[in-house]
Amino acid sequence: MSQHWRKSHQENSLSEVFASIPIPKGGGFWRNLRAFIGPGFMVAVGYMDPGNWATDLAGGAQFGYTLLSVILISSLFAILLQHLALKLGVATGRDLAQACGDSFSKPVAYFLWIICELAIAACDLAEVIGSALALHLLFNIPILAGILITILDVFLILYFQNRGFRVLESIVMALLAVITLCFGYEMWVAEPVVSQVLQGLVPSTSIIMDEHQLYVAIGILGATVMPHNLYLHSSIVQTRAFEQNDIDRTKAIKYATWDSTISLSFAFFINASILILAAAAFHWNGRKDVADIQDAFLLLDPVMGTKWASVLFAVALLASGQNATVTGTLAGQIVMEGFIDLKLKPYLRRLITRLIAIVPAFFVTWIWGESHINELLILSQVILSMQLSFAVIPLVWFTSDAKRMGKFVNPTWMTWLAWIVSAIILSLNCYLLGQIFFA
Repeated sequence: MSQHWRKSHQENSLSEVFASIPIPKGGGFWRNLRAFIGPGFMVAVGYMDPGNWATDLAGGAQFGYTLLSVILISSLFAILLQHLALKLGVATGRDLAQACGDSFSKPVAYFLWIICELAIAACDLAEVIGSALALHLLFNIPILAGILITILDVFLILYFQNRGFRVLESIVMALLAVITLCFGYEMWVAEPVVSQVLQGLVPSTSIIMDEHQLYVAIGILGATVMPHNLYLHSSIVQTRAFEQNDIDRTKAIKYATWDSTISLSFAFFINASILILAAAAFHWNGRKDVADIQDAFLLLDPVMGTKWASVLFAVALLASGQNATVTGTLAGQIVMEGFIDLKLKPYLRRLITRLIAIVPAFFVTWIWGESHINELLILSQVILSMQLSFAVIPLVWFTSDAKRMGKFVNPTWMTWLAWIVSAIILSLNCYLLGQIFFA
């Protein structure tokens, strides 16, 4: 395969787990898929983290099912972009951060690294707040104390990480199963009108015309298509021990794409469920003001007439927050090593990332009170949305370059589609910036 990189060889991404999971020789579809299943679900975690809850709850309570179409479109964007990310990792042996660090000048690489770290901090902020909220709702632990307790998950993650990457994947998938079961119950109790849900999947012009809808819609986009997931996926797909030849790379891309698509379909179900739940329980009952996770928790039981709705809602929130911390840790390690070739001990890297998130969450809660927690969650998702283009554009550029990708270069139709998606994301973000600073 032809290469067009400045460095002929680079240390493997996440070298401690690189090619650590064996792949069967031959075997049928299901046997191979089972070997490749995992990275996609770890990526999907980022598509249903607590930041999504805030934007989806706000969208459902305020606008009913209208923004379901935004979740659907965002999920389709995500499926395409994650396919490009995993293909970059398999075809070139480089994750997205390494590709950027190799291709761009040092100032550009450092700039991309800094804004990526900001995105990871924004994501971690959502996880900290979400986990603290869940602890508060389930056990009445004060949110400030819950924020401090989240420091402890650093050691829990490191323990499981040392047990092997497959163990980490299994824990993530088990927590995803918990979240799915919780929302399956919520959907059964909420009894949404199917025809209205289906209508919500069709895009409406009101989303563009109404600036309030557009703000929440862009927040949903930022919460759904997570920039750090593109770096993460291009790295962890390389944990599979496939042979470095075109036949095995083709096989790896095929099954990794199945893994990714199935996983992101689960994420779509969870995000859609949160919005549908908010619309069915609150919007159609005249409670359009509910855009807060705490309010939703308190009102779910009386509105839906069951004592389990609120508890399972909080259990799913806690599982979501804990799951997302795993992928945030890995993404932070990947971008730091890839962009600036700086390696830190995993516990130190995790503590730094967590403290960057805890400090603003702690002081906002302390100074302005718990009432501003939800605003902080939505703001974190808007920050993610703004950073998205800086990850998407290099990804599309690399995977569309035949000199870098060889026979795995994007076909023409995929290149055009990917650039259109990039343009949509960039346009929406520019519009949002204009609304924030010039409105």
